[in-house]
Amino acid sequence: MSNIVERLRNSNIKPSYARIKIMEYLMEHPVHPTVEEIYQNLVREIPTLSKTTVYNTLDLFIRHNLARVITIEENETRYDADTTNHGHFKCETCGALYDFTVDEDNLATRGLGDFVVTEKHVYFKGICKKCLYNQ
Repeated sequence: MSNIVERLRNSNIKPSYARIKIMEYLMEHPVHPTVEEIYQNLVREIPTLSKTTVYNTLDLFIRHNLARVITIEENETRYDADTTNHGHFKCETCGALYDFTVDEDNLATRGLGDFVVTEKHVYFKGICKKCLYNQ
């Protein structure tokens, strides 16, 4: 937990109990949780927690580059504490999200020579190996 407190302080974020627990949850559950999943799992421990607090905390983490938003589906927003360059694969059968390594700096991008790219996201959809083998 001291690592999380230090991480928040280094980003000029006051380490409140809720913020520490939300960051801890993100780091310990790299399954790319939704706000609802984070809220449902933490409200038992923090009865005063609200979904608004979870949303606001995640927004704060994103603005300070401590978390990323993952929006593979339009109606589903997930969060990731891993802010390094990597891709995401979503299984269309079980809904699980998986990280994979990608060299984003060497992706072929034609037609962007006069643009400034501020974000890169690589998403793939398909069927994961677990679901393929269970068919």
